[in-house]
Amino acid sequence: MNIFKLSIKNIFNRPLSSVLSVILLSLGVSMISLLILINTVLKEQMDNNLKGIDMVVGAKGSPLQLILSSVYHVDSPTGNIPLNEAKAIEKNKMVGNSVPLLYGDNFKGYRIVGTNSNFFELYNLKIKAGNYFNNYFEAVIGAKVAEKLNLNLGDEFVSSHGLRETGETHDDSSFIVTGILEYSNSVADNLILTSPNSIWEIHADHNHSEQIDHDDEHDHDEHDHDEHDHDEHDHDNEREITAMLVKFKSPMNIIQFPRYINEQTNLQSAVPSYEISRLFKLFGFGIETISLLAYLIIIVSGISIFITLFNSMKERKYDLALIRTLGGTRIQLTMMLIFESLFLTIFGFLMGVFLSRIGLLFISNFIEASFNFSLNNIIIINEEWWLFLISVIIGLVSCLIPSIQVYKMDISKILSNE
Repeated sequence: MNIFKLSIKNIFNRPLSSVLSVILLSLGVSMISLLILINTVLKEQMDNNLKGIDMVVGAKGSPLQLILSSVYHVDSPTGNIPLNEAKAIEKNKMVGNSVPLLYGDNFKGYRIVGTNSNFFELYNLKIKAGNYFNNYFEAVIGAKVAEKLNLNLGDEFVSSHGLRETGETHDDSSFIVTGILEYSNSVADNLILTSPNSIWEIHADHNHSEQIDHDDEHDHDEHDHDEHDHDEHDHDNEREITAMLVKFKSPMNIIQFPRYINEQTNLQSAVPSYEISRLFKLFGFGIETISLLAYLIIIVSGISIFITLFNSMKERKYDLALIRTLGGTRIQLTMMLIFESLFLTIFGFLMGVFLSRIGLLFISNFIEASFNFSLNNIIIINEEWWLFLISVIIGLVSCLIPSIQVYKMDISKILSNE
């Protein structure tokens, strides 16, 4: 006697109640799974993009906005800061490394960021094809930018003012693609990188074609050196950058230096790890509330499975008694109910995980369209295995009472009554 096949037939003999149980369970599982996925994948992406950045310096405003705009490039900047003040911070003995950022333009929604070689080192970026930028209006593009916009080496494009592609275009100057980055699973995949001078030049009233190297340093003749230093000093007093990413020499500096900048200068400092932690705490309350609702739905689904099995057992008492007379044991009948319950819960779990991936794909597409930020993940993560265990336990608990009653069933009494 194949008890497992008999269990499956019993489930299909009462399709309405079985489908209801599966829907309730899959709904609860999908909600919890989706929340776990969003929380885990988003945190991984956030942590991956921090890359050891201890502090971000920018214009006064919201610290969180400064972090989101400068580290994750998903918000508008708080403003610009003078280049000479940024260089003064860069020269401070507490600062180990710094990365200047200039942005405010885009190409088809993808941000154009002016920076130097330190940015490539910070994110450990590798060139897949071509070379780093060396001249004005040369650009190195991220892997997703190349893929989404179908850009290749040597292609030219014109930037638009602002962070959305509806801005006014800079028709007088065009960028040329000189390099394409390897996929790095960081924010750099969605950026167009160029030299700071290219950004300053495109917003200047005059044009020139000076040669620059990857570190944004100019080569000049020996007899023009003094004049160049004077001109550069004047330029530094006039020029601005959007923000600067800072890494300290010692972790202890993260306590005192940001406070010094906020209190003693006209600039603002923000600590990414603190701001992101605060952001997740704000999200946490909403996530916990929805999780409680989802767990409640799972419990209701367990009750539904219990009612289904209990009613089924009452309706099939005579059939179950006949199975016993034909050689079926108490254990076999008990296992039949356990199989039914486990089949419903495991199938409901799998449906829930599938629905959560559909939901994550939808959310990821929405976020990518709005912020060029992807959250794709199809692998079952560790927290979901705990969710699977909870689902199985609920299934076993649901069939406990019906299984005990089947085990204690008096077949002679049932058959005589019939």
